[in-house]
Parts: sequence; structure tokens; C-alpha cells
Amino acid sequence: MTLFRLTLGAALLGATALGAQAQDLRIGLASDADVLDPDQSRTFVGRIVYTALCDKLVDITPELEIVPQLATEWSFNDDNTALTMTLREGVTFHDGTAFNAEAVARNIERSQTLEESRRKSELSSIDSVEVLGDYEIRFNLTQPDVTVLAQLADRAGMMISPDAADEAGTDFGLNPVCSGPFKFEERVAQDRITLSAFADYWNADEIHLDSVTYLPIPDTTVRLANLQSGDLDIIDRLGATDLEQVRSAGGITVEEAVSLGYQGITFNIDNGDRGDNPWGNDARLRRALGLAVGRDIINQVVFNGAFRAGNQPFPPSSPWYDAEIPVPERDVEAARALLEEAGYPDGISLEVQVPNRPENMQLMQVVQSMASEAGIDVQITSKEFATMLQDQSAGDFTASQVGWSGRIDPDGNIHGFVTTGGGLNDAGYSSDEVDRLLNEARTVSDDAERKALYDQAQAILNEDMPILYLYHQTWLTALDDAIEGFVAYPDGMMRLEGVTKTEG
Repeated sequence: MTLFRLTLGAALLGATALGAQAQDLRIGLASDADVLDPDQSRTFVGRIVYTALCDKLVDITPELEIVPQLATEWSFNDDNTALTMTLREGVTFHDGTAFNAEAVARNIERSQTLEESRRKSELSSIDSVEVLGDYEIRFNLTQPDVTVLAQLADRAGMMISPDAADEAGTDFGLNPVCSGPFKFEERVAQDRITLSAFADYWNADEIHLDSVTYLPIPDTTVRLANLQSGDLDIIDRLGATDLEQVRSAGGITVEEAVSLGYQGITFNIDNGDRGDNPWGNDARLRRALGLAVGRDIINQVVFNGAFRAGNQPFPPSSPWYDAEIPVPERDVEAARALLEEAGYPDGISLEVQVPNRPENMQLMQVVQSMASEAGIDVQITSKEFATMLQDQSAGDFTASQVGWSGRIDPDGNIHGFVTTGGGLNDAGYSSDEVDRLLNEARTVSDDAERKALYDQAQAILNEDMPILYLYHQTWLTALDDAIEGFVAYPDGMMRLEGVTKTEG
């Protein structure tokens, strides 16, 4: 603990010029962000950084309403095949480039055509973009798409300087240029990301901080210790087991919001050569692990009952949850029967890569213990989170303990992960029928009809099980009492408008 505190202190020395100012906000993150390019990135903590760095066309409220950000108004045509937006005037990117309709068009084109872009499937319904005026733009859709507005409330809607992007190419993430309230200053991998207030921000009156420094600290206990000592102002994802202690100690406020996402285990079905393995080739093995694991046991043992057991992309409290497929009871004998049916009566091993964070390791140790009773030898390989995601994308894994922070539209929790060629489909899973159902769900505006399509897809996925869903977490953000104006959101992002820091 002492050694790490010294490391953190050394890391902050590089930000001394900013830290000496009264309004430097220091945020401890559960891991380091991946590349800071909205088109290429995929980490949850990266999205937290983007919240300060990159404005989007639209944003959400804590109640999940879509509200203006860089777009001030929007409307669909009568058959929902075109979306027209009026854009905010007087906005500039951090490099001085003007924000306008042409910039938006160039952003969408990059997201759709950059070879490394993960936003392609999110924007696949946009057939063409028309610049109608300096501050008016129309997205022409291949078919009605009820998800497109929600996509523009996330990374697909983050606007970057098109000139900077053209110049940097795939290296844009080394020096990202956006239009948010803070601009990029420096990054030291696994150490810190520093942003400074952008004086020409369109909503600068709501920004009361001079800078924000993000420090990756994977260990939950160490992250909390640095908050308690005053070295940090806010920490991402307070450990559920620490919640009672923090509330009774004083000096720290905890803001909670129920997550939109999930945590689970993704299997390599057909992502490169390593997909050709027993676990990727036989769904019975994957279902056997699902039966060997008690989700409620995980929630109680690892998270003190603070989270929700789950078996679908949507939590049981969600209107999109399929009640016909409830969270299964643990059944070790049924798990053993499936192993025998698959040809492994004496058991089988499974390597699972896991983020090097204490709660993830503890989770997998509990899974490991329960799985062993069914004859499944889970071998845990710990990796730094961004490295783990790189290996996952490249297909260099058998199974991966990974989660998703969730999206306001159900499509965002399922489509990209299980449709053929989906931008987040690291499993390499493919089903013509799942593709048909989930693509059709994007075109249907009636919620009951959409849910019926998701239910049909979920019935197939429950059998094929490319992803074993385990639980749905609650975002626990801990703040020093000197921080005021912070509001927790279900997406887990840290919006800094209106946030102030009182020096003691």
C-alpha cells in the first residue's frame, strides 16, 4: 500500500503545475483507457474520459431521456427513413476548427469507412449524409432505425476535429482533438491522462474546474485508500464490500445508479484459430458452465448482495428482459450430465482471461470453485484490462471475463456482440436467424413488437451461449465531501458540468 501511494505521488508530480491550482480534479479509474479515438476504442473507462473530452450530437438525462448537446433539434420524416438535425452554432474544436454540418458529415464517413472503426455496425443504417446548410444535416437511412438516435448519444455521435483526424489517421488517439469542456494535454500509459479546461467551450459557464487528471488504479482497496487520504477526489466503482464501511466513516459521499449493462464470460466461438477448441465448438460445454455457476451465490459472496444476478443482456428489472428464461438455479448434476453428453465424463479444463482487478479475480475464483464441483477446471489468466481487450479482439483467447456498461436502447446491449461481423463480436459468433431478428428489431418502433423479436433471439442465444451472463452491477461512485454538484447516471459516466471542488 505504501509503495503504491509513493507511485501515485510520483505520477502526480508531472501534473504539479495544474495540481497547484485550486480546481484540479483527480479521478481514480478502475483501469487504464484504451486508445483515445472514439472510432477505435471500446473501454468503459475510456468513455469516462470522453465525457470531459468529446461532446456528442446528443446526450441523455439521468432518467434516460435524449437531450441536445451539439445538435439542438432533430426530427424524423413520416416513414422514419431520414433524420434531420439542427446543429449548435458557435462551437469550435480544440484546434480551432469550426464545428458545422460538414464536420459532422466527415465524422460519420470516418466512422463508417475507417478500417479499424468499431462504430460501423452502430451506423450501418445510415445510407448517406446530406449537408443542408452550415448548421443543418440529414441522415438518410436504408430503412427505419429506431436505434440511430441512441447511437448518436454515445461514441458514434462523438465529434472529433476532421482536420486533425485526417492528418493523424489511425494515430489520432495519441493526441485526440474534440470539442468537449476539456482538451487533451498528456498521457502516460498506465499512469495518468491529463486534460485542461477549454476556454472556448460553448458551455464554459458550467465548467468550474481548471483541469482533470485520470489515474488508473486497478486495486479497489488502493483506490479507496487514496480517496480517503485526499490524493484523489473521486473514484470509479467503489467496491461493493466497502460500501458499508465508507458510509459509516464519514468524509466521503457515495452516489449510486443502477447499471444498464452486465458482466459475464465471452467464449471464442470462431474468432481465429483459437476458436477451434472444445468450448468454442460445443454449446453443451458452455451451458454446463452456466449450470455449474450460482449467480445468486456470486452476488452474495463477492458483492454483498449489492448487485443483481443475471442471465441476459438486460437485467431482470428491465422491460426488455425475457421472463420466460429466468435466471437458472445452480444444478451441478445437470452440468455433469451435459459434460458427459459432450464426451467429457472425466471433466475438462477452461482457460479464462480476467482483468487484473481484485473484484474480477475474486469473481472468477468463486466461479472456479463452483465449476470444479461439476468437473470443470477453470484456469485463470490475469491481464491488464486494455491488453486483455486487445487479445480478445484479435481472437487470442478461449474465454474472457468481460462486461459491458450498457446502453439506453436495448440494441446497444446485444446487436454488436452477437450479429455476424458486429463491431464487438469478439466471440466470432454467427447465426442467420439471430441476425435476422436483431436487424428487424432495429426497424420496429412498437416496443411490444420489438420485445417479441428480442425474446426470439434470446431463446436462440440461451442455447448457443456465446456469452454467459452472470450479473448486473450498480455503479458506486465515491466522492470526497469537497466535491459538489456531481450527479450519478445509469450509464456510469462522470459528467463534470456544474461540478465544483471546495478547498479545505
